[in-house]
Amino acid sequence: MPPSYPTSFASPTKLLESLQSPNARCLHHLEPRYSVLVKARALSPALFFVLLLAGCHQHSATAAVTTQDLAEQRTQRDLQREQIDLIPPPSKNRYMTIRTFDTWQNPYITVQANMVTLHVLQADANTSDFGAGGILRPTGARRQELNLSLDKLGEAMAAIPQTSWPYGRVIAIEEAHKTPASAEPAVRRTMESTVSTLSDLGIAVYDIGEGKLQ
Repeated sequence: MPPSYPTSFASPTKLLESLQSPNARCLHHLEPRYSVLVKARALSPALFFVLLLAGCHQHSATAAVTTQDLAEQRTQRDLQREQIDLIPPPSKNRYMTIRTFDTWQNPYITVQANMVTLHVLQADANTSDFGAGGILRPTGARRQELNLSLDKLGEAMAAIPQTSWPYGRVIAIEEAHKTPASAEPAVRRTMESTVSTLSDLGIAVYDIGEGKLQ
């Protein structure tokens, strides 16, 4: 059964700032061209709460990994996978011809040097086609973004509502645009780790530029 979450928070803006990857706060020191697609917008209470819990239970980087730690990690990953399994399998005929993020409706990820940016398009509450995507019902107003460290990626995936997966269990991925040459090795390592985590969760990874699954 999906977990229940509180429906409101005292200060969503402060919560969002506390949940962002520490690296996101340092991006202003880099070239402006590199800090793309990293603006964080308000997220649903469910996603806020899950990521807040993840942030409150981080272990020290220098702490030894015990058998209990590994068991807890496996249990957490199993619970995340169980939640994600509620989403239908990916339907290739619905997304394999898509080549731009402007028309992509499932979640997608932008990979940066030491973090990722998750983009989620909330389902339109208005089921009518009238005015959809127009000035009164802009698609961009339903898109949410959050900067994440890799250790929070699983929690974030499990918290995305099923209505935000119209193509099924598939997520598009891209590298940050105009990455400085010095950051390219780190971006590639983050890409490999991200794809590995998503695959372990049972989520297909789609390279929208190449038009193929990874």
